[in-house]
Amino acid sequence: MEKTIMWKKIEAYMKYLDEKERSVLTKKQYRRDIERFLKRKGREVVTKESVIEYKEYLKENYRSSSVNVKLAAINSFFDFLGEEKLKVSQLKIQRKAYCSGEKELSKQEYIKLIDTAEKEQNKKLSLLIQTICGTGIRVSELKYLTVQSVRCGEAVIRLKGKTRTILIGGKLKKRLTQYAKKERIKEGAIFVTRNGKPLDRSNIWKMMKALCERAGVDGKKVFPHNLRHLFARCFYELDKDIAKLADVLGHSSINTTRIYIATSGWEHRRKIDALGLVQ
Repeated sequence: MEKTIMWKKIEAYMKYLDEKERSVLTKKQYRRDIERFLKRKGREVVTKESVIEYKEYLKENYRSSSVNVKLAAINSFFDFLGEEKLKVSQLKIQRKAYCSGEKELSKQEYIKLIDTAEKEQNKKLSLLIQTICGTGIRVSELKYLTVQSVRCGEAVIRLKGKTRTILIGGKLKKRLTQYAKKERIKEGAIFVTRNGKPLDRSNIWKMMKALCERAGVDGKKVFPHNLRHLFARCFYELDKDIAKLADVLGHSSINTTRIYIATSGWEHRRKIDALGLVQ
C-alpha cells in the first residue's frame, strides 16, 4: 500500500477512534506512533517486509513493553484500513510475579502525601488524592464524580459502551460534601479548575509532582494511576478475592487485575526466605 494513501487515512482513523470513545491520551499516542512509523519509512511503499523491518528497529531501541504499545497502534490502523496482511505479531513477554520496588507507592508514602497537603492547607489536593486512592477511580472518570453522585453515594461511569458504578465510602462522602459546600460547588464535577472545568490528567499530574518534593516522596512513584494500584493492593488484602477486585476496577480480564496486585520484589524475597528451605 502506498504511503500517501495511508497518510490520508489517518484523519479518518482518528474519527473512528472518536466513535469508539477512545480517550484523548490514547488517540494522541496512536497518532504519534503511526506517524513515526510512516515518517521512518520515507517514500517507500508499506509492505509486510517493511513493517517487520520496523519491528526489528523498535526491538533494538525500545523496551519490549514499549515495542508492543507501538505495534498495537499500527496494527489497529491496518485493521481499520482492511490491510490485515500488514499486521505483525507483538513480542511475547513473560509476566513478572512482582513489580519494581522503585515504582511501588507504599501506604506510608501515601499518608505522607496527604499529611503534607493538609499541613499546607491544600484541601483540594489532599481530598483529590484520597478520592482516587479511596475509590480506585481512573483520572478519566473523575468528571463523573459530581455533587449529585456524592449525595447518592455512588458515581455511575459510562465510557466506551460500558457502564459501571463506583461506590463512595461514608467518610469520603462526608468529606466531599463538606468540600463542595465550602467551595460553593452546587452541581457538576467536584474537582474543577478556577474556570469551573473538570481537572484533567495534566492538571492533576502537575499538582502531585509539586507535592512530592515537599513531602519527601520519590516523584517516580507518584502519579494518578499508581494511586489506583495502591487501592487495588489494599482492597485485595481484605479477602483475597481477585474476581471482586476486577469488578470494582472495571477490568474485563482478571489477567489485567493481576498486574495491579503485584507486590515488590522485596516482598517476594521476604516470603521466599520465610519458607526456611535454605539453611
